[in-house]
Amino acid sequence: MTFHEMNPTLKFLTVTCLMFGLAFMYNPWTPLLVFTGTLLLQTLFADVSWRRWGLFMIPFLLTAIGTLWTTLVFGREAGGAVVFTLFGNDVTEENVRLAVTLALRVLAFTALSLLFTLTTDPKRFVYSLMQQGKLSPKIAYSVFVGFRFFPILKSELIQLYETHALRGVRLETRLDHVRHVPKLLIPLLAGSIRQAERIAFSMEARGFTGERRSTYEVVPVTRNDFVLAACLVLLFVVSTWVGIR
Repeated sequence: MTFHEMNPTLKFLTVTCLMFGLAFMYNPWTPLLVFTGTLLLQTLFADVSWRRWGLFMIPFLLTAIGTLWTTLVFGREAGGAVVFTLFGNDVTEENVRLAVTLALRVLAFTALSLLFTLTTDPKRFVYSLMQQGKLSPKIAYSVFVGFRFFPILKSELIQLYETHALRGVRLETRLDHVRHVPKLLIPLLAGSIRQAERIAFSMEARGFTGERRSTYEVVPVTRNDFVLAACLVLLFVVSTWVGIR
C-alpha cells in the first residue's frame, strides 16, 4: 500500500480538496501540521528520493521566505502588541501571525503538490482520467502525443546542432548556443509539423476516431486507495482542529 499504487484520479481529487480547504485556514498551526504530516505520510507510504524532493523544494522555500518578508515589511498594520520595528514600520503580533501563516501555507501547498507529482505516473494518470473521470479520448491521446514530442524535439535539436557543426558553424560557449537558437527554430518547427502529420495519419490508420474505446491497461480503484485518501483527510481534519482550538 503506497501512494505510487494509489489511483491517480482519487489522489488528485483528495490533494486538491485539501489544498482548497487549506486556503481558508488563517492560523499557523494548520499548515504547519499539514506540512509535517505530509512528510510523515510520504516517508511511510512512498519511495521518493529526498534529494530530488529537496531540489524541487528550493524555489518554493525561497518563495515562502519572500512571502514572509514582504508580508512583514509591506503588510498593513494590524491589531495587537508591537513586537518589533522594521524599516520604521511597527510589526504587531497579528502581522507576524499572518506572515508566518502565509509562508507555512506555501510550504504545505508545495508538500502536497510534490506528494502527488513524485508518486504519480503521467501515463496512469491519463488512463485513470479516461476510466474514472470520463475524460475524452481525444484530449487524453493529445496529452500522450505531447509527452512523446518532448524527446523527439530534443533529439531533433541535437541533430540540427550537429548538422550546423559539420557545416563549419563554431559554437564554443553556451552564449553562442543561445544566440544560435533563432536560426534553428524554423527547421525545428517544420520537423515538428511533419512529425505531427505522421502521428495523425498513423492514429487514423489504426482506427482512432476519438470515440469511447476499451483500454489494455486498467487502473482500478481499490480499498487501499480509500485508506490512503482517508489518511490525508484525517491529517487535514486533525490539523484544522488543532489550529482552531
